[in-house]
This record gives sequence, C-alpha cells and structure tokens, in this order.
Amino acid sequence: MVFNDSDIKIAGDKPSIDVKKNKIAATNEAVSVDKEKARKWGEVVALEFIKDAKNNPICDESDYEMTVQRRFLLSFTATAGFEQFSPDDAFCGFAQKGFLDTIKREEPSLYDTAQDTGAYSFYYLAFRRGGDTVRRIGQTFAMLCSHDGDPIYQELGEALYCWFLSTVKDSL
Repeated sequence: MVFNDSDIKIAGDKPSIDVKKNKIAATNEAVSVDKEKARKWGEVVALEFIKDAKNNPICDESDYEMTVQRRFLLSFTATAGFEQFSPDDAFCGFAQKGFLDTIKREEPSLYDTAQDTGAYSFYYLAFRRGGDTVRRIGQTFAMLCSHDGDPIYQELGEALYCWFLSTVKDSL
C-alpha cells in the first residue's frame, strides 16, 4: 500500500476540541443511562422489600423482634447485593439511593428498618469475613433475634438471605 502526504495526518500535542467535547458528551450520556438503570434497580428491590413487609406484618409482641430483624436482614441483603452485583461504586451508590428513596416515598414507616443500623455492623462482619458467608449470616440473624445457636433461626436467616440476594440479582 502506498501513502501520499495527503493521506497522513499529524496530530498536535492536544486533541482537538471537538474530539474532547464528543468524548465528554458520550461519557455524560453513559453515566446518565447507568444512573437511571441503577436507580430503577434500587426501586424494584425496594418494592420487593415493601411487599415482604406487608406480607409479614408485626402482629403481636411475640414476633416483634423477629419481624424487625427480618427487615434489617433484607435491607442489609439489598445493600450487599448492590455491592456484589454492581459494575462499580457509583452504580452501587445510585442503586442504594433508589432503594432508600423508594421506601421513604412509598412506605415511610419502613424507612427506619431499611437504613444502616447496629445490626448492619454484625451482618457486615459476617459478610466480609469470607468463608461460608451464608452460614455466618444465618448465625448472625439468630443471635440478633435473641436465639443464638438456635438452628431453626439460623436456617431461617440463611434462607432469607439467599432468597433476597437472588431477588436483588434477578432484578438487575
């Protein structure tokens, strides 16, 4: 192949202003699309959280602690799922914001059980420790329900975590 001088372009030290503007516009558009997708993901997960809370209301004093802990666990699982399945930290943050904003808007009474609490610290320890995370989450759930070591509560915690984590993943 033979090249003529007119076929060869030599770029200067800086890219052209048009190329730079196009690159910025494309980046902003991609961020906007990702932001909306992440927010929508958080919204869908929040609606599942709300639906579960309505299907499992606090009926009496005997199930109060377990029901509240169930809500904390599901909210934590949403947060952990956003972290686990998001392509980056910004996407995760937008999903989490969409989750909390939807709960606050749709069911304000649940908002307190959907935010970071002391229970989150225990769940994060179990989550970040590695190893058998599902088992550790179940043990943490049992402990927070004042049934430390109870295999029924541990299995319930494991099942809730696995179920809602798959809900978070499938909602993406």
